Amino acid sequence: MIVEHIQVKKMEAQYIRRYHRHQPREHQCTSSVVKHIKAPVDIVWSLVRRFDQPQNYKPFVSRCIVQGDLNIGSVREVNVRSGLPATTSTERLELLDDEEHILGIKIVGGDHRLKNYSSIITVHPEIMDGGRLCTLVIESFVVDVPDGNTQEETCYFVKALINCNLKSLADISERMATHGN
Repeated sequence: MIVEHIQVKKMEAQYIRRYHRHQPREHQCTSSVVKHIKAPVDIVWSLVRRFDQPQNYKPFVSRCIVQGDLNIGSVREVNVRSGLPATTSTERLELLDDEEHILGIKIVGGDHRLKNYSSIITVHPEIMDGGRLCTLVIESFVVDVPDGNTQEETCYFVKALINCNLKSLADISERMATHGN
């Protein structure tokens, strides 16, 4: 059990080093969040890759309208549910790789404090629980630290949002894997 845990942590670190390289400037913070999901990678990726439908698993998104044809450079206007200190976010698709299962976005506008925010989410197959096909999801980000906040406060806030999104992704993916939806 301990050996398996160490191997999992090493695998996570390798993926982070390979795919999640952010170059934060002095006034920025960066971090990553890891989630193990008990569903096959194809189900998880089918939700993550939909740049045009983040509301399918992101509970804070109420609506999304895409400008463009879902290629690199496409822009989406996202409406945020009440309860967060924002109502809109304008986001550009920076990377979409269906073979490697990588999605990258950059926030380019909106009425929030996440300035110069970029994130990368990667989806990796893994076998756990006695041979069960599962998925390792890693989401990393870099963002400016707003005036009046510390790096720790900013990272804590962003990681809390990502954790909420990834928990929802896990719940939906696992339900789809169980019920075949």
